[in-house]
Amino acid sequence: MVSETVFYSERMSDALGVALATTLQELRRARGMSGSALAERSGVSRGMISRIENGDVQPTAALLGRLAAALGITLSELIARAERGDRRLVRSREQPVWTDPETGYRRRAVSPTSGGPIELVEVELPPGARVAYPAESYAFTHHQVWVLEGTLAFREGEVEHVLEAGDCLHLGAPEPCEYRNRTGEPCRYLVVVARDRE
Repeated sequence: MVSETVFYSERMSDALGVALATTLQELRRARGMSGSALAERSGVSRGMISRIENGDVQPTAALLGRLAAALGITLSELIARAERGDRRLVRSREQPVWTDPETGYRRRAVSPTSGGPIELVEVELPPGARVAYPAESYAFTHHQVWVLEGTLAFREGEVEHVLEAGDCLHLGAPEPCEYRNRTGEPCRYLVVVARDRE
């Protein structure tokens, strides 16, 4: 199991956090998975999963990424499902925004529907922040990262790409990845996720 000391903050702080807890539990049950099975697949302890589902803690982006991957969905799809989004048009003010309690990383689900063939996610990474995801988060999908403002240090396995505003990176085969802002200014980027065709 991974160390969980920096993967949560105490108590859910907003309606989206509570909805995420409920959605995780619903998805786990719909897949016929016990808490122990999800723990084994995600590397997150059974006790932590129980605390998240009960709304006792607010998980970070890294922890949610592990759970989403173990459930076979992307993090953006998880957030969109928590918002119950299933529309063709979603106004900017209606797009769900989730903030990582550990880093202040802000993730906006731009796409109107969850689970579609393409998902757009806008992210703002505060100065000094970093967020890492396991290779499983990138399975069965294609990712492109387009930097809108600032500088992003993106580590893909053993390779680091330093991306400036306007740069776009197409990720390769699934590897552990890390998004990092080493500067004193916020970094804003768009992640485009396309699913593999069945």
